[in-house]
Amino acid sequence: MASILIIDDSSYMRGKIRTILKSANHEIFEAADGMKGLQMASAGTYDLILLDIIMPGMDGVKILGAIRQLGKEPPVIIVTADIQESVYKQCIDLGAFAVIHKPPKEEELLSWVTQALARGKEQG
Repeated sequence: MASILIIDDSSYMRGKIRTILKSANHEIFEAADGMKGLQMASAGTYDLILLDIIMPGMDGVKILGAIRQLGKEPPVIIVTADIQESVYKQCIDLGAFAVIHKPPKEEELLSWVTQALARGKEQG
């Protein structure tokens, strides 16, 4: 069981992702906006972070950069509706493990989560 933080302003999307991850027996924590997500990521220790890009206040790219500046190194999977190549490249350059599109398919999400958690264990 892994500790996973979901940062997404959409309660629907958090619920969908939560349901998928709970089926794999993961412990889920949620933040409904970027600032709360950054506070939680800064204060806690998570095995994985799932991060939206387009959110009011602080977007996911800024959050990812801030998490890395804090020296936090959990794998981060971007789950977004933004399909711009420049955003994808920026996220990967900032150290995102993967970028997947909303709404995530259950098999795809669980596959990426499994891969990211395995990588996190190798590095940690």
